Amino acid sequence: MSDEESESTTTPVNDFNQSVIKEFRANGGKLGGPFEGAPVLLLHTTGARSGRERVNPMMYFEDDGHTYVFASKAGADTHPDWYHNLVAHPDVTAEFGAETVAAQAVPLEETERQRIFGIGAERNPGFAEYQAKTSRLIPVVELVWTRPTEHSADAEEPRTKD
Repeated sequence: MSDEESESTTTPVNDFNQSVIKEFRANGGKLGGPFEGAPVLLLHTTGARSGRERVNPMMYFEDDGHTYVFASKAGADTHPDWYHNLVAHPDVTAEFGAETVAAQAVPLEETERQRIFGIGAERNPGFAEYQAKTSRLIPVVELVWTRPTEHSADAEEPRTKD
């Protein structure tokens, strides 16, 4: 749900996202359909204008112990609302199955963004297709883990790639 919408507003995208969120939580982070086997997380951001919590499902990828998400919006000519939210409020949390982790969202600078986008697009060619559809540069955001939250299964250590 974007910050411009009221709590009662519903759109096909919001309905779809809500169904993905429900399935994700009901199945410990496992999804079927078009996301079966895909690495998906639920990103919690704070609305840039409203200050309310927003939750968005999205694919992520890990490389060399780092976790990244792409603000692709399926190749639309505008950034997704969640990207504007994390730029305004970079303290976020992410759900990975039953684990919830606090993070700092850090949009990558141009050179690193190009490198990481290339790796991600190689692993998931859909991202290259999205970039080809739009004139905007799709942002790449690193989620830098700060600490597990109280809902995390492991409240001792931040999430790291083993």
